[in-house]
Amino acid sequence: MREAPRRPLLVASSLALLSLVVYAVVRHFVHTSMVDMIVYRAEGAAVANGNDLYALRVTEWNLPATYPPFAAMLFVPTTWFPIAFLRVAITLGNLGLLALMAHLSFKLVGWPRRELRPVGVVLITGLGVWLEPVFTTLRYGQINLALGCLILWDLTRSDGRRSKGVAIGIAAGIKLTPGLFAVYLLITGRVRAAFTAGLTFLGTFLIGTLLLPDATWGFWTKYLYDSSRVGKTEIVDNQSLRGAFARLLHTPDPGVIATLGVGLVAVAGLAVAAWAARSGRWLPRSEAWGVCVAAVTAVLISPISWTHHWVWCVPMLVLLAAEASVEHARPAAVRRLRWRAFFWATLLAFLSFAMWAAKPLGAAVLHMSPLRQLPTSIYPWVGLCFLLAAVVRITARRRSAGAPLALLPGQRDGGGPDAARGRQQAPAAR
Repeated sequence: MREAPRRPLLVASSLALLSLVVYAVVRHFVHTSMVDMIVYRAEGAAVANGNDLYALRVTEWNLPATYPPFAAMLFVPTTWFPIAFLRVAITLGNLGLLALMAHLSFKLVGWPRRELRPVGVVLITGLGVWLEPVFTTLRYGQINLALGCLILWDLTRSDGRRSKGVAIGIAAGIKLTPGLFAVYLLITGRVRAAFTAGLTFLGTFLIGTLLLPDATWGFWTKYLYDSSRVGKTEIVDNQSLRGAFARLLHTPDPGVIATLGVGLVAVAGLAVAAWAARSGRWLPRSEAWGVCVAAVTAVLISPISWTHHWVWCVPMLVLLAAEASVEHARPAAVRRLRWRAFFWATLLAFLSFAMWAAKPLGAAVLHMSPLRQLPTSIYPWVGLCFLLAAVVRITARRRSAGAPLALLPGQRDGGGPDAARGRQQAPAAR
């Protein structure tokens, strides 16, 4: 903060403060329920009181516990405080986590210059509350920002650290989807970190088995596979590929077609993520592209990806802003608008709340016209376009360097975060 230029930091702080004041007013009038926070607190109470964790139903919507027992144990401290206090504390905590995610995103991308990053962190913390996934995370009292910070913190550390992978394993123990990042580590050649993540996840399972054996047995043999506990696949709240398929095919169970489509995207997404990470010799910000592609793949292929699961829009937008900034710095004769246009279109999509504006009532969700389905499945479309943009970016950089397009066995050559930091010392290479 001491290195940051004072005037830009003062302007950014003023804008952020004004935005947060407006947000507080809007939050008051939309009657923020923080319903997920109430579920987490009930899970912690079930553990503390020895009740059946997966039999509980809370709030007017009769919401059940859906996370592994390890997560419920971490929620026990929330039972020590009244709900009124938790509303304030968790909101402030999530704002702090948004700032941390911004900082880790800048570190991952290696942009902008170090002294300018506090300005960016302040702006994202103040203005980022209007991004729909962040707004909804704050509204429901969700843990998405915490999980994202665990994963980004792990991935921005040196590959030489023996503990690399521990935070990813813990995140997967809380909510299974982050386990895909262990696969990302494995296919990008960081085998030790991948196994560390796997062993850490196994440790969370053993903790649950020892302390909550009945709940652990029930979760892994029954409740994990009961999608009705999580929610309906077809509603617009679900911004996964499977949800988009359900709405497109006008059925709550899109069946084999959706399974094949999701499987294809899973394989393609992981392949592109590995391709990006292993292209560090030619691709600036290769690790950032790999991580963001893996994150987008994870939320696309999950059976249920609520809109607030897309908080990965923060590092996505930072990465696209970096590409747009580099593009803008080129001489006018060779300058293009491609990345700037893509950045603004992506930002608009995450600010639009489009799925809520176009949301039909009740059973009408299964009878929408093709045109109306575009805004109600906006995040899957953005995610697929991002994967395509990654392919275009990698292909262009390899071709311009005369490099082979095929992935070379064992090739990483500067694809990790340490090398990405080193490349910041040679901006001409961009």
